[in-house]
Amino acid sequence: MSFAPPQARWWRPLENGKLECYLCPRLCEIPEGKAGFCFIRKNVGGRLLSLGYGRSTGFAVDPVEKKPLNHFLPGTTVLSFGTAGCNLGCKFCQNWDISKARLDERRSEVGSPADVVELAVRSGCSGIAYTYNDPVIWAEYAIDIARLAREAGLKNVFVTAGFVTPEARPDVFRYMDAANVDLKAFTEDFYRHVTLSHLGPVKDTLRWLKRETDVWLEITTLLIPGRNDADREIAAECDWIAEALGPEVPLHFTAFHPDFKMLDLPPTPPATLRRAREIALRAGIRHCYVGNVHDRDGQTTFCPRCRTALIRRDWHAVLSYRLSGNRCGECGESIAGVFHERGVPTGEVRSSGVRWRVSLD
Repeated sequence: MSFAPPQARWWRPLENGKLECYLCPRLCEIPEGKAGFCFIRKNVGGRLLSLGYGRSTGFAVDPVEKKPLNHFLPGTTVLSFGTAGCNLGCKFCQNWDISKARLDERRSEVGSPADVVELAVRSGCSGIAYTYNDPVIWAEYAIDIARLAREAGLKNVFVTAGFVTPEARPDVFRYMDAANVDLKAFTEDFYRHVTLSHLGPVKDTLRWLKRETDVWLEITTLLIPGRNDADREIAAECDWIAEALGPEVPLHFTAFHPDFKMLDLPPTPPATLRRAREIALRAGIRHCYVGNVHDRDGQTTFCPRCRTALIRRDWHAVLSYRLSGNRCGECGESIAGVFHERGVPTGEVRSSGVRWRVSLD
């Protein structure tokens, strides 16, 4: 199967012969024959084409907790995939082999939106996760898949840095049921120098998702030693989340490992993650988790009123489940999230491990 790249959305011609892409706040002005910062939105003959449409760098069946989402249908699986390229330039990127690649440099699998939905159904997944690289840059493909997925009774999960324009946001998230937004840090200096982007548009996206949509929202911050892990910055982030978004939004602090252009830094100590979680809880965040390390308490969902362990996890495995609908099985406290009516089977849900294992054939 082959795919001719379709015309992209969210662009306008400029008087100098370039095209302005206004999908993300970078607002690339793209000359004829060139692609934007993301590598996969290209000016061809005065039209902007979406090179990522129909082409994936691989598929995997993952537990939804791996996205990470701890309050969205716990214990279920999602079909995860991405394309190539990215609209950020994170020097610490943990998926740099994908996000910094051009599609013509990578092995890719080709599939229509209907093919991807059929694969998710055949794999026994409850939904589809648009992830690995930022799906904002291939939003046309994600939207077409998500619309068909919803018709098939599947859920849609968007894993993103939230660097998207107000003009594009309503269409990008129209069919999404849940999102995990990477809040990379909480200073403009970090965003400008380490991610080559800006903090303000991400905060705007977070506010919009929480206040203007029904998309279930969780937030992840990767803590990097010496770069964004100071108590003062963590406290400022937590205070902002509690005030601007509300204390019910789950927050995940995850461990950095040396990668891409930050090989000179050490991995994040588990103690840093535990300290960040304590700061969040003191700030009023009701549900804070740690990731990329083994920490059962930091991965367990507790009732904020009676402290009963409602969902015990070991890494991504759900070991026990004590919610009744969305309420604590002990005191009846309402827990924010999208939960099962009758609980979930417990036990380990394994990822398919390597991308490429699940095939469209």
